[in-house]
Amino acid sequence: MIIVLRPKITRREETAVVREIRKLGYTPHIMRGVARTVIGAIGDERTHASLEPLASWPQVESVTPIQKRFKLVSRDAHPTNSTVTARGVVIGGRKVQIMAGPCSVESEEQLMRTAVAVKKAGATILRGGAFKPRTSPYEFQGLGEKGLKLLAKARRETGLPIITELLSENHADLVAEYADILQIGARNAQNFQLLIAAAKTGKPVLLKRGLSMKIEEWLLAGEYILANNNAGLLFCERGIRTFETYTRNTLDLSVIPIVKQESHVPVVIDPSQGTGKASLVTAMCRGAIAMGADALLIEVHPNPSEAWSDGAQQVTLEGFQTLMDDLRPFIQAAGRE
Repeated sequence: MIIVLRPKITRREETAVVREIRKLGYTPHIMRGVARTVIGAIGDERTHASLEPLASWPQVESVTPIQKRFKLVSRDAHPTNSTVTARGVVIGGRKVQIMAGPCSVESEEQLMRTAVAVKKAGATILRGGAFKPRTSPYEFQGLGEKGLKLLAKARRETGLPIITELLSENHADLVAEYADILQIGARNAQNFQLLIAAAKTGKPVLLKRGLSMKIEEWLLAGEYILANNNAGLLFCERGIRTFETYTRNTLDLSVIPIVKQESHVPVVIDPSQGTGKASLVTAMCRGAIAMGADALLIEVHPNPSEAWSDGAQQVTLEGFQTLMDDLRPFIQAAGRE
């Protein structure tokens, strides 16, 4: 921390600040200039009390942290890229992982048909919503535990790890019993008690960016996962809310190099939620791969026109096969597998 004192303060006022810095566990280094005195407080901000309240003292002009607020997520703490493993599938390594499946688990036939098709096309993780966060209470809310059991059956049939959304702290143990990766959706991205509950299950956690979330807020939300002794964090960009109405959201691909620069955590892109239009999914996948995404999260349905949720953004089984064929040269050009 850097504490800048106001000009023309007394030595007693300066000493009071130095004493408080020591009291909080930091080592003060005093640097006196012509007009102002600056104090460098040396110590680990993760294990000591914050010095930011000193900014309210009348003799203090400013308090500036010199460490990033997201300590564990930052590359300062982990200079090399980290990886997350779910049932042998490594996310963040050389291979680009494809998470694919329906927005909602609707029936055994729908899920099994989709799971077999996406695996054949090259998907490595099966996605599917058992609990669904819906804007209206009258819309389909998911099959709940029945949906989880169907996902587990699909995993047995195909060998694909499964990712599904966790909506409630009360369901953390239940969802973790079936899922290989827990997804935290945009609406819950700053539900900190839910993040803690998800982290404590020990399962990898895919954290989607909130609808109006700044990147620093997103990184800090991810800090909750790592701070609760769960190294399996994945960041997932799924579009943010802007003034644009042509697409459902504005898919911010610029977060890929930004998060890669700031953090060691793997980055996943969701082009389905990001645009809300199946016709745009392929183009956004190409862009995401070119910019360094570690994985894609794609919604696939046997018959999108009859989907119980978000049919407009789900690609068909045939469309997914075409998409995978289309992406292979882009993945190769990006130096990935």
